[in-house]
Amino acid sequence: MNGRSARVAALADAAIALLAEGGMRALTHRAVDARAGVPLGTTSAYLRTRQALIEAVVRRLADLDRADLADRELPTDAPPPGPPPRLTPADLDQLAVATAQVLDRWLTVGRDRSLARYACLLEAVHRPELRPILAHGTVLREQARALLAGAGAPDPRRQGDQFVAFVDGLLFDRLVGAGALSAPPPGSPESREDLRAAVRALLRAFTGS
Repeated sequence: MNGRSARVAALADAAIALLAEGGMRALTHRAVDARAGVPLGTTSAYLRTRQALIEAVVRRLADLDRADLADRELPTDAPPPGPPPRLTPADLDQLAVATAQVLDRWLTVGRDRSLARYACLLEAVHRPELRPILAHGTVLREQARALLAGAGAPDPRRQGDQFVAFVDGLLFDRLVGAGALSAPPPGSPESREDLRAAVRALLRAFTGS
């Protein structure tokens, strides 16, 4: 990472913290300067518009998410062309465990990132120029389609999209929905097991394995 990239990443990290704490209204160039501990005007020098600032946040979120997925040995790139590899029930068990670990991480040490991601998505609903943010989820859907095709799902394209929606909804429910009141505490073995069971049940329903 060169000097400019490192500075933009640091500014994006500060913006993520602000979004998690105060939502989109808390995100200003001056506030990012203050949070990052840099001279006034630094953020606007690197990211001149609010849209550029939000786009930098989304890119940073995507980079950090990819790093988490790689640590858990989940695919981080679009699947290669050709038939997907065949997956066994044991492979699906492992996938459920790894997915639960990532989700639990995004509920704990990655909590600010999860909140910032939802803030950006909600902003895109009202600002059409930010709709490209939604493309962040395209690779995840392609991966899910390939995985389910390899597991013998009858309609992997549709079910892959549903799998991503289910997992995202599970995260949202545990983070800010009613699930936050009744689910096991994030970061605990019980939380990871509960998440694993939910993901495995969905995989079983889609594949019959």
